[in-house]
Amino acid sequence: MAKHAKGESIYSRIVLKVSGESFTGSRGVGTDPDSVRYLAEQIKSVWDMGVELAIVVGGGNIIRGWQAEAAGMDRATADYAGMLGTIINALALQDQLERIHGLDVRTQSAINVQQIAEPYIRRRAMRHLEKKRVVIFAAGTGNPFMSTDTAAALRAIEIEANVILMAKNNVDGVYASDPNKNPDAKKIEFMTHMEALEQQIGVMDSTALSLCMDNKLPIIVFDLFAKGSIEKIVAGEKIGSLVASSPEVR
Repeated sequence: MAKHAKGESIYSRIVLKVSGESFTGSRGVGTDPDSVRYLAEQIKSVWDMGVELAIVVGGGNIIRGWQAEAAGMDRATADYAGMLGTIINALALQDQLERIHGLDVRTQSAINVQQIAEPYIRRRAMRHLEKKRVVIFAAGTGNPFMSTDTAAALRAIEIEANVILMAKNNVDGVYASDPNKNPDAKKIEFMTHMEALEQQIGVMDSTALSLCMDNKLPIIVFDLFAKGSIEKIVAGEKIGSLVASSPEVR
C-alpha cells in the first residue's frame, strides 16, 4: 500500500484513461489550456499520495478515425492520424505536469516519433514507474482499427496495474441509459465484465472489456470533472461505478 502524508492509497499502480474530449473544455474541439491545467492538478494530487501512475490519452478532440472514414478518408490512414492526435494531447499534458507541477514525466509512443517521445518499451515503462515518474502512453496500440480503450486495457495488463480508472466527462458512472438524455436513468454501482459485454453498456469497447475480463482487471468509471474524484477513488472511497469480477475488489 502506497502512503503519503495526504492519505493512503489502496492501489500501488494505476492506469488512468483520459478521453480526447477531456482536453477540449467548452471549446468542443482542440485543446483547452484550462482543461489541461485542471487534469494536471488532479494527477498531481494522486501522485502526491505515492501512487505509480500511467496515463493513456485519447485523441478524439483532434480527429476520430471512424468519423474521418465516414467523410471519405481511408480508415487505416484516419486511425494513424488519430494516433498523432493522441501524441499532441500527451505532449500538452506532459508540459503542464513538468513545467507547472515539477513532475518527472515520460511520454511513450506506440509509433515511432523519436524526436518527441520514447518508443513504448514495457520494461522501460515499468522502470519509470518504479522511479516515481509519470508515464503517458500515446498513439494507442500503434495499430489501426484499435481504440485507445483497448490500449488502456493492454497497457494496464502489461505493466501489472491494479486498476483502470476510466475518466468520463460529466457522467459519474455507468447508467442503464444515457443520463444526459434520460433524467430517470438508473446508475449501476457494480456489474461484471460479462454483464457489461452482454448489455453493451458504454464502459469501453468490447475488445478492451474482453481483455480486462480475461485478466480479472477491475475498471472504475467516474466523472473526471468532479473535483478530487481521482484522489478519492485511490483512497478507497466508492466513487463512480465498478466493473470487475467481484464487488470486493475495492
